[in-house]
Amino acid sequence: MGDRAVARAIAFARRFAETARLSSDAADRLVVVVEEWAANIVEHSAAVPASLIVLTLERAGDGARITFTDAGVAFDPRDAEDDGPNLERGGGAGIALIRSWCEIESYRRRSGRNRLVLRSKS
Repeated sequence: MGDRAVARAIAFARRFAETARLSSDAADRLVVVVEEWAANIVEHSAAVPASLIVLTLERAGDGARITFTDAGVAFDPRDAEDDGPNLERGGGAGIALIRSWCEIESYRRRSGRNRLVLRSKS
């Protein structure tokens, strides 16, 4: 999993944004959201290192519908506390950013996998 998974997710989001002809603002936000969520899975999910993160992107209005599935611990971002940035280690703003730039359409856990569906806001 690790950094390679995050890099692959970013590259996939960039290719999608170009193919879907998203505006530059929508494309930039999509890439940041994908990077933040993929990095959170890698860093915090406690999934087995070889487990699979699945990312699906589809056009939704002026933006995108973003679906992640992973085998990490259950984590519903709708219920997560937003503690703000962690100035000592960096990071910590991802949940607030995702909530600001996306609508959380759904979250569920089934058969040991999380499934999160986000829709980018216009």
